[in-house]
Amino acid sequence: MTDMREGKGSCLCGAVKVLVKNISNEVGACHCDMCKKWTGGPLLALDCGTEVSFNGQHNIAVFDSSEWAERAFCNKCGSHLYYRLKEANQHIMPVGLFDTEIPLVFDHQIFIEAKPSYYHFGNKTKEMTGEEAFAHFAPPES
Repeated sequence: MTDMREGKGSCLCGAVKVLVKNISNEVGACHCDMCKKWTGGPLLALDCGTEVSFNGQHNIAVFDSSEWAERAFCNKCGSHLYYRLKEANQHIMPVGLFDTEIPLVFDHQIFIEAKPSYYHFGNKTKEMTGEEAFAHFAPPES
């Protein structure tokens, strides 16, 4: 079960501060090609939902990485800030941004078929292919 609470954090230089009203405690790893290119490895992130606010927004640069999502970073220090699903306004944010002490659990990996063979996590997690992840996380059709 997801434990939700408030999360606070910032980029490396402090130019962007973030407040999340309902941060998940479930850490996930994404092994997709875009995340690997963006982070230099897997993206370790938390689902931060839609209630996310930023202080220092003029320091945020946004890149439209696909039709349905965008990625943002601090234009001062380069810290990755979020992956946002545009239609749902859902923010997936790097776990390392947060200063808030919350009990985290690493419980899932997505795009497992794209994970390179040179690293392995020791944790037992739920593993989903890209297709399974899109089906699981897709917003309901209206």
